[in-house]
Amino acid sequence: MTENIAILGSTGSIGTQTLEVVRDIGGIRVWAMSTNTRIDLFEKQVREFKPDIVCVMDSEKAEEFRKNIADMPVKVYTGMEGLIAVATYEKADTIVNSVVGNIGLVPTTEAIKAKKNIALANKETLVTSGELVMKLIKENGVKMYPVDSEHSAIFQSLQGNEGNRIAKIFLTASGGPFRTYDDVSKVTVDDALKHPNWDMGKKITIDSATLMNKGLEVIEAKWLFDVELEQIEVLVHPQSIVHSMVGYEDGAVIAELGEPDMRVPIQYALTYPRRVKNSFPKINFFERNDLTFERPHADKFPCLGLAYKAIRTGGTMPAVLNAANEIAVVKFIDKKIGFLDIPKLIEKTMDAYTVKYNYNLEDVLEADRWAREYAENTEVD
Repeated sequence: MTENIAILGSTGSIGTQTLEVVRDIGGIRVWAMSTNTRIDLFEKQVREFKPDIVCVMDSEKAEEFRKNIADMPVKVYTGMEGLIAVATYEKADTIVNSVVGNIGLVPTTEAIKAKKNIALANKETLVTSGELVMKLIKENGVKMYPVDSEHSAIFQSLQGNEGNRIAKIFLTASGGPFRTYDDVSKVTVDDALKHPNWDMGKKITIDSATLMNKGLEVIEAKWLFDVELEQIEVLVHPQSIVHSMVGYEDGAVIAELGEPDMRVPIQYALTYPRRVKNSFPKINFFERNDLTFERPHADKFPCLGLAYKAIRTGGTMPAVLNAANEIAVVKFIDKKIGFLDIPKLIEKTMDAYTVKYNYNLEDVLEADRWAREYAENTEVD
C-alpha cells in the first residue's frame, strides 16, 4: 500500500474521486497536485490536503491562484514544467495520472525515470507510446497500476495466476447511450453526454458514446498485459457489473464484478496488494440479477474499428488516431461537426499520415502535433 502520492489532474473526475478515496480510507498523504484552470475547486482541495507543491497549467490562472493562497506555504508551478515537478516530487512514491489527453505522456515518463510507481487513468499514455512506456517501466523497476475499471478488473483477475497463459481477455463495454439506437446520425451533444452507468468527464463520455473509449482500451490492454491483439475480445455488457474477465487455457474465466464506481479501482491501485474496507456501495446480486453480453455493432460505431486499424498499422499511427479523436470530440462538443463526423475526421487524418516505425518519444509527440493541426484544419464531407 502506498502512503505518499501526487495527483495529476486533481479537479477532474478521476482526481476528485481519488481524493474521496483518500478521505474515506485514510493513511495516504497527498504531497503534490495539479489542475488546468479550475482554481476555485483546486483552492478548496489544496486547503484541505495541504500539499507542498502544486501546478496550475494555465499561466494566468496560476498567477491568480498564487494570490488566492498567499497565506499558505505552497509552491505554485505552471505549464508542463509544473506537471513534471508534481510528477517527480521527491516525497511521493506513487503518481496518480488522471489528466485527460496526450498531455499526460511526458509527466508519466519523467515520473518513471524518477522511480515513481504509476497509478494510470490517463489511457493516452499507453495508447500513443505503450511500447516505449512499458520498456521504461521495466528499465526503472517500478510498477504501473491500472485505474480504468476494465484494466483494473483484468489486473485483479490475473492475481494468483502468474505463470498461467492468458487465452483471452474479455474487455467489457457498456455500449454507451446509443447502444439500442438504429440511427445515430441526428444525436446531439446533450444526448451523447448522458451515459447510462458512469459519471465521467465530457471527453471520456463522448468516447464512450462512439466506442472509441473501448478502442483505446484495447490498445492500452495490449501493452499493459503484453498480449496479442487477437487475444482481446470486446463484449458489450450494458449493466456494467462485470468490469472485465480473463480466460485461461483450461477454459476457466475469472472476472471482477462490482457496482459501477470508479473509486474501487482507484483504491485498489493505491492499496495494492491490500484490500481496505471502505464506505462505497456494495453489489446486491438479488437486485443485479440480469447480466447480458452482446457483440459490438462495428458498422454503427466505426471508431472501434479505427482503433484496431491504428494498432495493427503500428508505429506512430495510434498517436495520430488519439490526437485526431481529441480534436474531433472537441469539434463535436462545440457543435462544429456531427456525431458521425467524428470517425470521418479521424479516418481522414489517419489516411493522410505517413507512419514512422522506428520511433522515439519525440516522434510520438511530433505525430501528435501533426495530427492535431491536420484535424483542426480539415473539414469532413
